[in-house]
Amino acid sequence: MALYALTITIANVSLPQMQGALSATQDQIALVVTFNIVATAVATPMTGWLTARFGQRRVLLSCVAFFTLATLFCGFSNSLEMLVFFRVIQGLCGAPLAPLSQAIVLASYPQSKHGTATSIFGMGVVLGPLIAPTIGGYLSEEYSWRWVFFMIVPVGTASLLGCWAFVAEGARGARIRLDWTGFIALSVAIACFQLMLDRGERNSWLESTEIVLEICLAALCFYIFVVHTFTADKPFLNPRLFLDRNFVLGMTLTLVFGLLNFTPMTLLPGLLQNLRGYPDSIIGLLLGARGAGTLLGFCILFFGNKYDPRIWLISGFALQGISGWMMAQFDINVTTWDVAWASVIQGLGTGFLWVPLTLVTFNTLPQRLFPEGSSIFHLLRNIGSSVHISISVALVLHSAKINYGHLAEAVSPYAKAWQIPSFAGAWNMESLANLAHISGEVQRQGLMIGYINAFYFYTLTALAALPLIMMVRMKKAEPMPVPDPKPVQKPAGPNLRPADSTQNR
Repeated sequence: MALYALTITIANVSLPQMQGALSATQDQIALVVTFNIVATAVATPMTGWLTARFGQRRVLLSCVAFFTLATLFCGFSNSLEMLVFFRVIQGLCGAPLAPLSQAIVLASYPQSKHGTATSIFGMGVVLGPLIAPTIGGYLSEEYSWRWVFFMIVPVGTASLLGCWAFVAEGARGARIRLDWTGFIALSVAIACFQLMLDRGERNSWLESTEIVLEICLAALCFYIFVVHTFTADKPFLNPRLFLDRNFVLGMTLTLVFGLLNFTPMTLLPGLLQNLRGYPDSIIGLLLGARGAGTLLGFCILFFGNKYDPRIWLISGFALQGISGWMMAQFDINVTTWDVAWASVIQGLGTGFLWVPLTLVTFNTLPQRLFPEGSSIFHLLRNIGSSVHISISVALVLHSAKINYGHLAEAVSPYAKAWQIPSFAGAWNMESLANLAHISGEVQRQGLMIGYINAFYFYTLTALAALPLIMMVRMKKAEPMPVPDPKPVQKPAGPNLRPADSTQNR
């Protein structure tokens, strides 16, 4: 799980450097993150079929091995297309790691110990977001962005040896047939929808034939998937899962959690390096602060998991909203202290959410449905992450263009502000170099407003989850049955009456 989390988070710290090295724009370099998440989301529901057909040991060993090789080739990539391709392979191979690991943990402990086991499991998960940005930022600054991928190879090798030594084969489920119609329809729908979000702003949305075709194809494939799911004998996703009230609410909250999870980690590196000029090592430390907050949240949950999980859900989403509001108050002179505090609070909210989401989602679900439920759990989380990142990046770029036009209206030699020396300062329009400098500053301020709008959108998304938590109903844990001891017959004495049948009853 730490290996999986490393891959999701480590590329973010080097996105600005990749953008320059590969001659990509901000929306193009975001494909390195979003396509990896989409590939993970598409392949995640296949975990149950792969485990039933090949066994959990073979699946883990194969996935970790190919995952490590794909990571190595990411470091050797010489073009954006090549890097995105191997990131997709990386996502496909890493998809079974999270749900299979979680299913093994839940199946290994009784329900009364799920909270403690998930908390310890979550502490391992948080190592990735804590270590990856810090070390990755240092390696990226000292060497190049390629080393953020090379550093994962030793971790992948250690994970492979660990799986080979300790993971048992386990009881293989009944041989099941993969519903290829549902799988292909869902995969194409998700891929087209994500491609539309990533390329929409660049191609002027509905004015582009490509975007219209992607929307139509995504809608058609999703319609085929839904109809096939409710009419096939053995569909790709079991619709009976959605008859469970808590599971549906848990999936909705998981989707919102996914929407919030990686968006700041994708937006902040571009803001800090392009607008403030921070080096990769400092950006890595600031992103690592989020991992520190998440670790603190898991530690608190380790001792507080006996309380109602709805309390932690409310606290987690509220902290996410507070963090988004703090980031929305950033200005062009934002300091490292401001970013660090917002990152810690956002990470603390993430730490409060992971364990309660798992408990709420699987609280009333039969144990035999855990593997399928875990697959959908991670599917929606990953889809939410990729969708929100794409929307946020598009919002930043669109707002930047609009605000550049509004701000440029005030940059005119006829504006009264330019006629006041104390106000104009060193700014003047006497040469082309000065005009270019003014244009760059206007563009910089417009882009900052775009980031602020994206953080406001993040805040509203976090607060939208709070009313849903009130609808969750928790099932009380059943006490252990204790057999009644047989009544002991006391001998009749001078002061004792013999036990009659009524007293025995």
